[in-house]
Amino acid sequence: MFEIERLSGVLVALASPMRRDGSVDEPAVARLVEHVIGGGVHGVLALGSTGETASLDEPARRAVLRAVVQAVAGRVPILCGVAQPQLSSTIAELVAARELGADAALVAPPFYYPTDQPGVMDFYRRAAERAPLPILLYHIPQFTKVQTEPATVATLAREGAIHGIKDSGRDFEFFEGVCIATRDLPAFRVFTGSDTMLVASLAVGGAGTICGAANVAPGWVVRVYQDYVGGDLAAARESQDRLYRLSVQLREGVFPLAIKAALSAQGICEPWSAPPTRELAEAAQRSLGKKLDDLGLLTPETSRH
Repeated sequence: MFEIERLSGVLVALASPMRRDGSVDEPAVARLVEHVIGGGVHGVLALGSTGETASLDEPARRAVLRAVVQAVAGRVPILCGVAQPQLSSTIAELVAARELGADAALVAPPFYYPTDQPGVMDFYRRAAERAPLPILLYHIPQFTKVQTEPATVATLAREGAIHGIKDSGRDFEFFEGVCIATRDLPAFRVFTGSDTMLVASLAVGGAGTICGAANVAPGWVVRVYQDYVGGDLAAARESQDRLYRLSVQLREGVFPLAIKAALSAQGICEPWSAPPTRELAEAAQRSLGKKLDDLGLLTPETSRH
């Protein structure tokens, strides 16, 4: 049985495999799920930012989540990302997520119009009142333009409106502030979305990571987490260094085209983004493929050598 207060470790923010015509590639979703579960991840997030949720229409979002739930088959917890600009559509997405089999939802604040802290709190309180599954707050101000303060997070956590947070702002002081503000709430789950800061995040009390690099090298991210919780800080730093180098490579071009290109090089899915469909530039794809090969992340069948 899923228990939100026990959620921890490495959760992969799954890419959403697409065909060139913009349709969802369900067989590729299944291959990706097998790849990451085989790498040891502790859970998956469908329809996050890496999953291009804001670029997918409703039928595509449903198709992606349905395919993920079917492929996971109860082996690990499933989170569903929700990024809608207003409350009623957010609630509709939460209801659909529960009906399709998600265990919890990662919910971004409403975007486009600016909001303040009372507005953020009102949104999550009202969403929680009608949510049929636990909510985690998604803090990604570079996309939403909404900055949620640690005190706001702590207030919502104490009220039970949110059960955790994924912080993708890359501001470690903010992350640490959230950990401090919720230190007396051990069931509250604080995840970093920045896999490059996983060791540091764990050191200040984080529960783990929900990250994009785990699509490509799930075992690498899991190794960082295992080394740290196993008490081997030197090994954790070494594993983090390796993950850092990969993560930097996966930022090539417009996000998340490099992750799609890497998965294509690994033979998991095609390189296409959600509509308006595009792919990483051909030269960049070749360069990335060689780097992945040098890092040992391609099989003999997909190797460029």
